[in-house]
Amino acid sequence: MNLIALSAGAPNVFDGESPDRICRRPTRAELHAYPSPSPARGRALVYAGGGYLQLMHDKEGVEIAQWLNTLGLDAHVLVHRLPGQDGQPFDIALQDGLLALDHLATLPPLPLLHVGLSSGGHLAGVMACQRESAGAVIAYAPLNANHRDHKFPAGKPDFPPPEKQAFYDAWPIGIASQPHGLPRCPVFLAYALHDPVVPVAHALNLIAAAQQHRLDVEAHVFPQAEHGFALRELAGTQDQWPALAARWMGEKLGNPNFA
Repeated sequence: MNLIALSAGAPNVFDGESPDRICRRPTRAELHAYPSPSPARGRALVYAGGGYLQLMHDKEGVEIAQWLNTLGLDAHVLVHRLPGQDGQPFDIALQDGLLALDHLATLPPLPLLHVGLSSGGHLAGVMACQRESAGAVIAYAPLNANHRDHKFPAGKPDFPPPEKQAFYDAWPIGIASQPHGLPRCPVFLAYALHDPVVPVAHALNLIAAAQQHRLDVEAHVFPQAEHGFALRELAGTQDQWPALAARWMGEKLGNPNFA
């Protein structure tokens, strides 16, 4: 792993031990780079979840990067700062994501994928609206139904801190009336049908927008899955999602036998 500091600040500290490290108070933007052991077919920017309150660095970052390595992708896990924490602005995760894109633009060119789980999937969707890319892989992410005007279930309280709610309000990904939040690339979705944390309505809203705007969206909804399945909780039909995502990524990168 190679560590690249993207902003000023002290190096990030992780609580716990591998493979369950969590970054609870990110102090600077960092990329943790995991090069493919074989010639890379593409590059992935990976966003771990944690509700914009912490980052599940190993489960939804490092383990995803290492899986992408097996597919021939260079993977970079973004450790981004959190909205409202230590005085950070509401869009600090987006700002740090743009710093990551600027760094990746200095590397030899490869097609870029955004890969994000849970709140990291929301950030992947936000980043997919910024610049051209090959696609975005998003799993069980609060894409849009945390926006105060589109909440599901209706009447759900605003999220603390206020900056977190403001970020969801600014970037409801896949709401047709919010065209700046429509991804500029193909999107792959993996969701849990009965997820009480991130209702499947988030995916359904994006699917409806995709139909209206003729976006390229492939969606899979798994009835046995619970929130946070990642690559660990696969005792159900969700055990198929890594292979489905690998096939999809291969198609978008022009490698039909990618998986």
